[in-house]
Amino acid sequence: MEKIIERGLFASRWILAPFYIGLIGALSMLMLTFMQELWHFVMQVLASFSGEAGTVLKAQDAILACLALIDISLAANLIIIVVFSGYENFVSKIDVGDHEDAPSWKGKVDFTGLKIKLIASIVAISGIHLLKIFMDIKKYTEAEIMWMVLIHMAFVVSGVMLALMDNFMAKSKALNYRAD
Repeated sequence: MEKIIERGLFASRWILAPFYIGLIGALSMLMLTFMQELWHFVMQVLASFSGEAGTVLKAQDAILACLALIDISLAANLIIIVVFSGYENFVSKIDVGDHEDAPSWKGKVDFTGLKIKLIASIVAISGIHLLKIFMDIKKYTEAEIMWMVLIHMAFVVSGVMLALMDNFMAKSKALNYRAD
């Protein structure tokens, strides 16, 4: 009976596979959103250069458009990291042989590394969002800006605390290993 339960528990990891496939669907939606943003930006630039009335593209608007594209790109990178490392850590190894395009970190990001990469990506995305807000600060109230900065700082502090905890755990394991 125990073996049947254990095999069932072990096989249940495959329930996660549809989650990762769904994230690939979300990645596809992000790609479409990226293309839409890029198209909109290109149209603004072309309209500005063609001299259409009222279509002067300011440097600030161009920077904001670029930041929006970077923001989407970082979110897409985050999805890939979660899909690859999550699938490999919890479901099964991804066998692509010795494919030259396999990411160097594939198979090397454990759960701790995944957490650090995840929080670092969230902090970067939040920072870019905050930069976009600062570039267009007149649209926001003081209270809105304060809350956005506080939320960003919460991400930063969470990331630092997570890194410190992981560092502490690694040192603790190393000490325990030496003691054995």
